[in-house]
Formats: sequence, C-alpha cells, structure tokens
Amino acid sequence: MNSIVIAMRRLGAAALASAATLAALPAAHAAELHILSAGAAKSVVAEAVLAFEKKTGAKITAEYMPVGPIIKRLAEGAESDLVVLSQETMAQASEKGWILPASMMQVGRVGLAVAVKEGAPAPDISTVDAFKKTLLAAKSIVYVDPARASSGKHFASVLEKLGIAAEMKPKTKIVAGGYVAELVAKGEAELAVHLVTELLPVKGITIVGPFPAEVQKFIVYQAAVGAKAPNKEYAHAFLALLVEPEFRALALKKGFMN
Repeated sequence: MNSIVIAMRRLGAAALASAATLAALPAAHAAELHILSAGAAKSVVAEAVLAFEKKTGAKITAEYMPVGPIIKRLAEGAESDLVVLSQETMAQASEKGWILPASMMQVGRVGLAVAVKEGAPAPDISTVDAFKKTLLAAKSIVYVDPARASSGKHFASVLEKLGIAAEMKPKTKIVAGGYVAELVAKGEAELAVHLVTELLPVKGITIVGPFPAEVQKFIVYQAAVGAKAPNKEYAHAFLALLVEPEFRALALKKGFMN
C-alpha cells in the first residue's frame, strides 16, 4: 500500500474521529477555551476558532504572538487550553511538562520568503549569490526579532552565513512580532523577510519568492493541549477539528505545506 493511500485513510479516520469527538462533548454553556498560538498559524487557527465556536457553542480567546513570548508565558505558569508552537519550541514545552505530549499534532510546515511593496520591481533572489546582492543593495529591510521568533532567528543565521550581518545592521528594522511586511506596504522598508503564512495576509505587497534552497528553512508548527488546560475535552476536540480535510486544505491555501 503506497504512502498516499495510507495518508488518505488516516485523514479520513481523523475526520470521523473529529465528528465523534464533537458529538460526545458535554454541554458547552460554560466552556471557555484559551489558545496561545504562534503568529505563523494565525490564518488557520482563527478560522478554526470561528468554526469550533459555531459547532459547539464554546467561547475561545486566542492570542497570537511569536513563539518566544509564548514559551515565557508557559514558563510563568499560563494555563492555556491549547498551544501552537514551532516544533523546536514544542519539544521544549513537552520536556518542561507544559503540554500533553500525546496530544501533539502537526499544523504544517512553512518556509521563509521575501516581499516588496506592490508595484515595485521584483529583485533577483533566485540563487544564493543573487540573494546576497539583493540584500546588500536594499536600502532597508525588516524582519522579526531573532530572540522572539523562529523566522527571525533563522534569517539572522543566514546573514551570518553570507558574511553580511555587519553590513546589513545599519539598514535593518527589527520588530517584536506581527505582520512585518506591513512596514513595506507603508513604504517604511524596502524588503520584508518573513514566513509565507505571515506574508500572504498583508495587502499592498508582492511576494517575490522563497529563499534559495541552500539557505531556506522549513519550520514545522504543531498544536497541543496544555498540561494545565481547564477544558481538556474541548481542547482535544479543537485539535480533532484541525485535522478535518476542510482545515488541511485551508492550511495549504494559507501557505503551509504538509
């Protein structure tokens, strides 16, 4: 049996499990869930929140931020029902006992890309050398704080690998989080570097393309039930919803890869 057939059967089984899980939930008149999610997954999680509230009557509060602050919140004792983190930080959360390891599931993986203001000429980033020249020629660039986000951490390492970190520093804008490409749309920076899932929602920009393969990194995002989740049944049901075909397809549309 080939891997595609196996994957399809697993997806179908997960969808049936999701429907059964939702049907078995207790009355939701008082159910309130809290989600701490990496910003990279916002476009998918936000739509899942709306669907879950409609199906169950539960109320969900979701906060979206870089993974660094989420880890800090968990370390301080945050009792979140669900967390969405990069695989690297999820491993840390599991090791510290902040999530239920058996509940972990993959949301998707996503790579980094470059964006310019809509209507601006698209620079050449097709090869590592071309990418390096484009970065050096740019008047300004914006990305997320490496201390707070996986994408910023990787891009900072790319600048070091290319040997241009010092030259880029004077024209670099580092932001705490959010959709950094909004600065490009406003004309406050020439280039934006961010994950594809966080570039697609921004209006007024054009995505030039992904990083060259040699310096690309695909970051895997996972969701899990919090170890201190006040509403574990509903949290597990929310995760089950995320594996339904509708939301797997949505994740692909929003820039994730399986």
